Amino acid sequence: MADRRLQVFSAVAKYGSFTRAAEHLFMTQPAVTFQIKQLEEHFNTRLLERGHGRVTLTGAGEVVLAYAERILDLSDELDSRVSELTSELGGALNIGTSTTIAAYWLPRLLETFKRKFPRVVPRVVVGNSQLTEDRVASRELDLGLIEIVTEQPAVERITATHDELFVICRPDHPLAKLEQATAADLKDHPFITRDPGNAIRLLAENFFAAADIPLEDIEVCAELGSLATVKHLAAQGMGYAIASKAAIQRDIREGRIAGIRLEPRQYTPLEVIVPRDKFRSRLITTFAEHAVSEFRAMAAALGEG
Repeated sequence: MADRRLQVFSAVAKYGSFTRAAEHLFMTQPAVTFQIKQLEEHFNTRLLERGHGRVTLTGAGEVVLAYAERILDLSDELDSRVSELTSELGGALNIGTSTTIAAYWLPRLLETFKRKFPRVVPRVVVGNSQLTEDRVASRELDLGLIEIVTEQPAVERITATHDELFVICRPDHPLAKLEQATAADLKDHPFITRDPGNAIRLLAENFFAAADIPLEDIEVCAELGSLATVKHLAAQGMGYAIASKAAIQRDIREGRIAGIRLEPRQYTPLEVIVPRDKFRSRLITTFAEHAVSEFRAMAAALGEG
């Protein structure tokens, strides 16, 4: 219902680029340019400065953007309010999730939610926890599922449960003989770590730091964003990795990898996050509550709740 010109202007301001805004809005770049030109003609002033490979706001553009964001938020709220009064829960829900949550927790979470609310269309973006947090904070996503305790002031969080971390390696790896592994036990073996911004990478670094082992003393043999690739390389004997219990149960049962508890034991939180100070539709609230409930049920089944 909101003015299309304001939607386009907000996207250009957010991404700092006509091209990126066009990609995000599924429009052509000339169409984006036309909408901005119409808006500038309406106000009879330039709203954007083009140059140096990036678009910036003029003084008038900053004023228009502030009002545009308020108008767009109110338009979304109006649509949601009327929809909630006149129909069953439905519509698109933009969800961000970490790779580990996407691999294990998310399938059941979406299945049980879709059975209750078949008209809802989940749109899932998978990335590491830091990237997901940033996207929720910037309101690109309605809701996020992450594995870090966020202190980001632009988001609100609910701690659903936690998942224990294990060392994983090939079953005949020297570490597989241990009942539990200290940082000193791990120090002299090649380490398969995760990508920057990944929650488990951060927890692993803190684990070594707590044992006074400098990160430069750790032999990193690979840095990966894919959980499946981490498990594959560990199973092939390329080194050891650290992964959550939920993500490795099947691999351990089928004998592909061994899992060893860390000493002291380490846990990754499962957090549900939403943008702060933004209208929250019944759809977002209902999904957040469902996610917390399902996370706790699944964790209890794993013996972690």
